[in-house]
Amino acid sequence: MDKKLHNFFASGLLEKYVLDEISASESLQVEQFIAKYPEVEQEYIKLQENLEIIAKAQAVEAPVSILDNILEDIDDKTQTPVVKLNTSSRKFSWFSIAASIATLLFAGGFYMKNEQNKALKRENQVVVDEIFDLRDDIDKNNQKLDNLMRQFMKLNNPETEKYVFRGNDRAKDLKTVAYINPIEETSMIDVVSLPQLPEDQTYQLWAEMQDRMVNLGILDASQRKLQSVPYVKDALALSITIGPKERLNTTSADSAIAQIDLNNKRNN
Repeated sequence: MDKKLHNFFASGLLEKYVLDEISASESLQVEQFIAKYPEVEQEYIKLQENLEIIAKAQAVEAPVSILDNILEDIDDKTQTPVVKLNTSSRKFSWFSIAASIATLLFAGGFYMKNEQNKALKRENQVVVDEIFDLRDDIDKNNQKLDNLMRQFMKLNNPETEKYVFRGNDRAKDLKTVAYINPIEETSMIDVVSLPQLPEDQTYQLWAEMQDRMVNLGILDASQRKLQSVPYVKDALALSITIGPKERLNTTSADSAIAQIDLNNKRNN
């Protein structure tokens, strides 16, 4: 590889560009490399695909009731109480009328001021509660972003190998991708599609050793996201089986519906 290209890849600018954590001058430099070198363009496309995989796995829909709650809260706060006064035909002296008006104005002002203070206290409490909720959301989002970054870096590690499970005649629609890094000893599974099974059966992931099979856990069809699985050193192959739920730790030779060979790829 060209030394200039090697230094560019080692700088990490391409990863920062994909994640939009880069300055304007660095962004221009990256775009020039993408336009000039096909190797950089291919790696850029790969990074975008990996980021899309993780983004879909972490996507969370906002609750539908949020807008209704906000509109209802606004309606409640904009209602103004109306005080109805009964008119009287009795004649009062100007002094009595003035005194009555002053008293009513004072009482009305006091009442309105009191109501405004109560409303202000309620609004302040709402603001305080919302601030705490926002802080909690920010912490959760920061944690998700941190997990996203970790998974993104694992996927784009040069030592990470990609393996695609494809189902046999018993599960033609099955498709699952495994990402394995033998240097860092990490394994991740991306469940793309798993055909629906009867209630009494389940999918299991196995690692094939020289003398035995090691159970790596259940694959849930509803968990369509990138997830970590145990790494098994010196495993020859990984296989997905269908078996009864009451016998999770047992398997047979004919129960495998998809398999990837790890030994051949490591020897190449």
